[in-house]
Amino acid sequence: MKYLFPLLLCLGVIGFPVAAQQQPALTIAAKSYYLVDFQSGQVLASKNAHEPIEPASLTKLMTAYIVFSALKHNRISLTQNVPVSERAWRMIGSRTFIEPNKEVTVDQLIRGVIVQSGNDACIALAEAISGSEEAFVLIMNEEAHRLGMKKTHFTNTTGLPDPEHYTTAHDLALLAAAIIRDFPEFYPLYSLKEFIYNGITQPNRNRLLWLDPHVDGLKTGWTRTAGYCLITSAKRDNQRLISVVIGADSANVRSIESQRLLNYGFQSFDTVHLYKKEQEVTTIPLWKGAENLLKAGFSHDIYFSLPKGQADKLKATMEYKQPLVAPINAGDNVGMVKFTLDGDAVATYPLVALETVNASNIFGRAWDSIKLLFN
Repeated sequence: MKYLFPLLLCLGVIGFPVAAQQQPALTIAAKSYYLVDFQSGQVLASKNAHEPIEPASLTKLMTAYIVFSALKHNRISLTQNVPVSERAWRMIGSRTFIEPNKEVTVDQLIRGVIVQSGNDACIALAEAISGSEEAFVLIMNEEAHRLGMKKTHFTNTTGLPDPEHYTTAHDLALLAAAIIRDFPEFYPLYSLKEFIYNGITQPNRNRLLWLDPHVDGLKTGWTRTAGYCLITSAKRDNQRLISVVIGADSANVRSIESQRLLNYGFQSFDTVHLYKKEQEVTTIPLWKGAENLLKAGFSHDIYFSLPKGQADKLKATMEYKQPLVAPINAGDNVGMVKFTLDGDAVATYPLVALETVNASNIFGRAWDSIKLLFN
């Protein structure tokens, strides 16, 4: 038998039907774009988000992700000197200007990748970690698969054009979110406005770092075939958004359109943090257990991206099966919470046990068995 109880709460959802909420029309001058709320994972705006695109130097987000992982697992260190091979030294495209006869550290190379978009720095780091760029690329593709980047394949660390080197706006947003989530200690590097190496000062090409104080990353990209690209993240109060703009006509256009996309998100939506991981939401009657009530909640933080002024229209209902019989282990699925907005179903979240409750003694179980006969 199922029991339904109304809950006086609002909870987060991924994949909220934005179009149904009559948001303002949005037109972005780019081949594809994608706007997502970092906390809730809700897509706020998109166009051609799953179409294959050439990532250009946005590739370096994955290059850096692998380097950050190597640092976190102590396979390399920031102060470690890295030998510069002739291949790295002669690398074409944007450069940090490293040289075989000049010492360079992992820390300097990372800054060269992030700020200067140095192709030479990418090769040097790949060789330091994996022995060759080819071996490093295998790790890049493994990580892309693990992160759910289903339409992504890398053939190099730099983003130089290759027919088999592709991704999507959606997959790039997943990668940007992973950097922010998994490596908060390194993410501030993406807000650096310039980096000096070998006597050469190069500015960060992300103009929004100067134009919008809320913007704190991430990366630009360009090739003749890819057009001008920009992945940006900005945080206003407790709301963080990630925007991806692919294939704009100029560096100026990619900045303007990224700013418009972010402004749209901040002006049209609120991000609400309603429940913390393992916070008690309700108690559920428990039979044949050492306790009569079971504490239940969610296994992760619950966020919701709501269109402005829509919070009071969100309804939530809890469902669980009865009788719920001990023993129950912490983390067991004991029910679900369903959410609707204006009568439309928008999400379902599992309700989990927040504690372990063992079975009662033989007398307690027998007594509950008798009561269940009349329940």
